[in-house]
Parts: sequence; C-alpha cells; structure tokens
Amino acid sequence: MNVASLQEIKSEIQNLSEKELAELCIHLAKYKKDNKEFLSYLLFQSQNREGYVLQIKAEIEAQFAEMNTQKNIYFIKKSLRKILRILNKYCKYVGDKATSADLLLFYCLKMKENKIPIHQSVALENIFQSQIKKIKTITNSLHEDLQADYIREMENLLELK
Repeated sequence: MNVASLQEIKSEIQNLSEKELAELCIHLAKYKKDNKEFLSYLLFQSQNREGYVLQIKAEIEAQFAEMNTQKNIYFIKKSLRKILRILNKYCKYVGDKATSADLLLFYCLKMKENKIPIHQSVALENIFQSQIKKIKTITNSLHEDLQADYIREMENLLELK
C-alpha cells in the first residue's frame, strides 16, 4: 500500500468542505490517543504556551513525587524513562526548541533535587547524560542570547550535588 506524500495530503485537504474536514479530524482523533491529545493541544492550549508548560512541569513534579517512594534502582529507572517518554511527547506537541530545552532542563533539575542516585547505576547515568547531550544539541540551534541563558542554567545544574 502506498502512502500519499504530505503535499498530496495537503492538496486533498484543501479540496474538502469545512464539514468534511471536521469529520475527518474527529475520525482521526478517535483513531489514536496521541492524535486526540495533539488535537486537544492545538485547539485549547497552543495559544497559552506558558500555561501549558506550567501544567507539564506540575505533572512532572507529581510524577517525581510519586517516584520518591521507590528505593529500588530498577523501578527508579523505569519511572524516569516513563516521565521522559511523556515529556518528549509534550515537547513534540509544542514544537518549540526553547521550550523543549526548558522542559529537559527542568527534568534534569528534578533528578538532582530528588537525589536520584545517578552515579550508582550506569543506566541512570546514561539517562542523565543523554538528556544533557540533547539539551546541548537543542541550544546550539537557538539564538545566541537564549544559548547563553540555557548554557548558564546547564552549568548551574551540573554543579549541583
């Protein structure tokens, strides 16, 4: 089965009426939870990005608070990956590199603040270092002023014990 290119899909969507387009969006939202979440973000929260980021940070804090009861490194690792998977999904929805860098910095800061034993496990160390690497990659593509801000925040994060 051949999948149509984005250009072909775009031209076909432009030929649809408003009613047909609405029905198509509703059908797409019913098909998969991620589509519904993304459509919900676009319709209700994309105009207030700061509020959306605050909601994401609150959710991350709640996830970390729930994880604090864990003592086993295996379960800590699984929880961290779950939080990271959710965070990456939200970063993809927002589509802004500065916001992604901000959220990833917040994630790493929460790892440090909650005294996750990063250096006791290679897997935990790799999770942390891969996020630092990702933040560096993202900040290199930002404006110079934003780069300086995020680099400073990252240096402060790395100095925390």
